[in-house]
Amino acid sequence: MVTDSDLEDLLYCFGSAASLVDLVAAADSRVNDLTEKGLSRTSSFLMHAVFNSHQSETKLVRYMKLLENKDVSLVHSMIPLGSCTMKLNSSVEMEPVTWSAFASLHPFCPLTQARGYHEMIKELSDDLCEITGYDGISFQPNSGAQGEYAGLCVIKAYLADVGQGHRNVCLIPDSAHGTNPASAHMAGMTIRVVKTDPNTGCVDVDDFKRLVDGCSDTLAATMITYPSTSGVFEESVRNICDTVHEAGGQVYIDGANMNAQVGLCRPGDYGGDVSHLNLHKTFCIPHGGGGPGMGPIGVRKHLIPYLPSHPIIKMPLLNGVHDTKSSGPISASHFGSASILPISWAYIKLMGAVGLRRATQIAILNANYMAARLRQHYDILYTGSNGFVAHEFIIDTRPFQNMVQAKITATDIAKRLQDYGFHAPTISFPVTGTVMIEPTESESKDEMDRFCDALINIRKEIDEIESGVADAKNNVLKNAPHPQSVVVSSDWPYPYSREKAAFPLPWIVPTGKIWPTVGRVDDTFGDLNFFCVCPPVESYQDAA
Repeated sequence: MVTDSDLEDLLYCFGSAASLVDLVAAADSRVNDLTEKGLSRTSSFLMHAVFNSHQSETKLVRYMKLLENKDVSLVHSMIPLGSCTMKLNSSVEMEPVTWSAFASLHPFCPLTQARGYHEMIKELSDDLCEITGYDGISFQPNSGAQGEYAGLCVIKAYLADVGQGHRNVCLIPDSAHGTNPASAHMAGMTIRVVKTDPNTGCVDVDDFKRLVDGCSDTLAATMITYPSTSGVFEESVRNICDTVHEAGGQVYIDGANMNAQVGLCRPGDYGGDVSHLNLHKTFCIPHGGGGPGMGPIGVRKHLIPYLPSHPIIKMPLLNGVHDTKSSGPISASHFGSASILPISWAYIKLMGAVGLRRATQIAILNANYMAARLRQHYDILYTGSNGFVAHEFIIDTRPFQNMVQAKITATDIAKRLQDYGFHAPTISFPVTGTVMIEPTESESKDEMDRFCDALINIRKEIDEIESGVADAKNNVLKNAPHPQSVVVSSDWPYPYSREKAAFPLPWIVPTGKIWPTVGRVDDTFGDLNFFCVCPPVESYQDAA
């Protein structure tokens, strides 16, 4: 869509003395320089058949469908990733993203050409302020992690402006998302780690107050997650916020678990000064596969002047206050990944206040229902003082690893769930050797029962190994998952039946079976070697 004359026009606009021909010649010269220095590539590349076999549209779409069939998604079954909030992204919310009026608008088009967009963003900002209890919103951050960084930069800019720039200590619980300390470090803060109570999964308040007392003159902020990453509501959250404010610091509430709060409580009410909102979680923008995501930050009134600004688009922030004391830009465009904001706008408008509250209540109810069913077979690691969890919960699989015979790990359970047709939950976060489950409000009781039945049956398989009924090393858990190519082969290599491997429960039928593509892989090797290095192949037959 770009012609040589377009490029010549751009060069003219920037006052370039060189022409396009001059620039191309210079580029060729640089390429020649690399060649002369022996840096030109001599080895073959793109030799795999996948790069040269799809030379018609029909072959290409069939290949793409083949890849699609390998994915487990919400059209197949629950994706119970704890802390990730893999909820339904409905088609009616997604459709506007395909409209050219949203999708084709340039981020730096004249403001007069984007009035509809600005109206939508203003409405979304007002709604999010009402939901969170904050007074201002910035949509610049493109992810939750970027929102954390932006929020901490806002805090630093505020402290510097009020003569407290020497404050640089950030208190973070050891159960926090890993991005919390990373963001604080990037923002130039010194991190102090707060202990987590091993019995409740909440912040150890005594340790927290000890750390505050030790750095009250240099305390800049604390970052806490509510509900906590342990899957329980932090019962001392107001106490924590008050303690930090009394010491002169600011409170950053990690909004990752907002799906348990919408319509029930608001971070701005119980002491938060800044929060990021994962629109790609709580507010229905899809996530995974690299994005795009959105992590706008909400702030209290005193922090509004310090929200991210932009060097090109000079305009008031959504709340009408100019960015005269801004912490600076966070993203390339003023509203981040604005093209996907219609999804969250539509979600909020479709649900309404009653629907949003109901969704939160159902998310909490679903998690507690599943925890109650599984409690008879697994240890639930943390619960609140009333015995309930929040919108997610952790089952402790560490005891199985310490059994005399079984030695079953969280990874073994995760792999085995593939044979039951489920994506694995989150494992080893926030506690190593555990499984974290979040059903969200999108799942029906039938689907949650299927998932619970799968885990209960896996518990029976663990008992079979421990009792000696099944081999301690050569069993369905240690060999899971079982691909179709292995199950249907004439040479069955295992001491248990094919049916036990691939169809462990009656509702898993061949016609609806979601088959894993490959069997067990070496996770440690995969973590240390990011790329699969395969020898060149000439055809699919060779690849097979």
